[in-house]
Amino acid sequence: MDATFNYYNSNSNSSSSSASSLSSDTKTSRRRVYRRRENPTNLNFFRRRIFRYFVLLVLLFLSGMITFIGPLFTMLYPSPLPGSIYRSHEVFQNLLNDILSDNSSQIQLSDVWRYKMKLKEQKPCVTLTTRQYLEAGIADKYLIIEANGGLNQQRASICNAVAVAGLLNATLLIPRFNFHNVWRDSSEFADIYDEEHFISVLKKHVHIVRELPEDLMERYDFNMSNVPNFRVPAWASASYYLEHVYPVLIEQRIVRFAPFANRLASSLPPHIQFLRCLTNYEALRFSIPITTLAKSLVKRMTIDSSGSGGKYVSVHLRFEEDMVAFSCCVYDGGKYEQLEMDQIRENGWGDKFKRETYIIDPVRYRISGRCPMTPLEVGMMLRGMGFSNTTPIYLASGKIYEADKNLAPLKKMFPLLHTKDLLASLDELAPFQGYSSRLAALDYFVCLFSEVFVTTQGGNFPQFLMGHRKFQYGHTKTIIPDKRKLVVLLHNTTISWHAFKNEMQVMLDESDHKGVAILKTKKLTRKNSIYAHPFPECQCLKESRFSTDE
Repeated sequence: MDATFNYYNSNSNSSSSSASSLSSDTKTSRRRVYRRRENPTNLNFFRRRIFRYFVLLVLLFLSGMITFIGPLFTMLYPSPLPGSIYRSHEVFQNLLNDILSDNSSQIQLSDVWRYKMKLKEQKPCVTLTTRQYLEAGIADKYLIIEANGGLNQQRASICNAVAVAGLLNATLLIPRFNFHNVWRDSSEFADIYDEEHFISVLKKHVHIVRELPEDLMERYDFNMSNVPNFRVPAWASASYYLEHVYPVLIEQRIVRFAPFANRLASSLPPHIQFLRCLTNYEALRFSIPITTLAKSLVKRMTIDSSGSGGKYVSVHLRFEEDMVAFSCCVYDGGKYEQLEMDQIRENGWGDKFKRETYIIDPVRYRISGRCPMTPLEVGMMLRGMGFSNTTPIYLASGKIYEADKNLAPLKKMFPLLHTKDLLASLDELAPFQGYSSRLAALDYFVCLFSEVFVTTQGGNFPQFLMGHRKFQYGHTKTIIPDKRKLVVLLHNTTISWHAFKNEMQVMLDESDHKGVAILKTKKLTRKNSIYAHPFPECQCLKESRFSTDE
């Protein structure tokens, strides 16, 4: 039984073992089959995951590179600031067809200005005397001044000299003019101004002589340059002259100022301010040769402007080579322009621009509106403001830098372009050639009678002319560009003509407002130039002139 049982168990275990083995083999086989079936799928899944991580890492790397390299690239190669580069010629080429075909808003010169200047009522004008503060009987005290600069800087010196002579009750010697290696004009007072008229108009206020007494000349070996030069600080007040100059004048009988530009403050006692007005608007009359030719130029300009009722626009353009060089601005002439400007600066001003303390920054100059406007920019501005291509233009300027190249765009936009060289014959201009101040006087006279005056750079010429026109006509009728705004607009090479025109018409309206504005000046606190803004101090002279004319 045991054997049977053992046999049975043995068979049973064997059978069980076989069954178990079979089951195990079957499971292993299934696992192998399963693994064979699942392995490719798992591998692909793993590969896709690795690929995704790789792509993510690449994107993160690139993002980091952009984040860090972008600012670095910007630092190394910064984008130009709006208005910092001269691109006006590119903008002009892009808009040329639109400019030439646009006649949609033609301005009538007689209707340019919508506003009129109104002078405020003031106390009745009284007879002014200039010799009320100092002791009488010192007419033998003499004042010598040497005016420097161009035409209108000299003009300021002359007006200020008369004012100082009146303040100190001194006799004024006819002003002398310094020769400068930039203007290179050897003209004397009588070459530019009517000397007899000057002396006659002022004789009731200031004694003026052509020569010094012989005893004084003998003291200085008949050489006025031997008279000690009295150094006056810039913009010196009336009290400074009374406290420091007057005692020397009493002691020495003679005082010399050389040079005399900007040596008198803007604020002065009313009776001395009146002398400035009287000198500028009455006593300083151009010499007969200048006046004769200038009147002819105005007449010819008026005839050539018959299509606009005899009215014309005058433009004071400061794009001469010396002005371009002095400005240190950069245009589109490249390396050649740079070398040429360096040479002109050296010839005219020596090593001034090479000093370590002198910083040349063309980018800042252009953004701040300090760069002289080119003829192209002037033309685009005026066309944008609504002046048609039939508008007569008188161009007041010296010799334009690269004239053929730079004047061509302006002539395209305004074919009726005139200059003194085109209006006058060679024989008529011959006596004036080589004398920059006499030529500038011709321009001044023609601009004075224009319907609209356009200033492009600032300086003494437009300052005096704006004031003279305001005194003469009651409205400056002057276009003063917002050059900071203009350089930004002309930096944008994608700007449309419509958008540019809108901006220019706003600028014209702003000029109109500025033209009629009367700057507020309290007694003895004036800070701006009386030559550019003659009122209220010159109002009495204006009223007396009108009453005399009537």
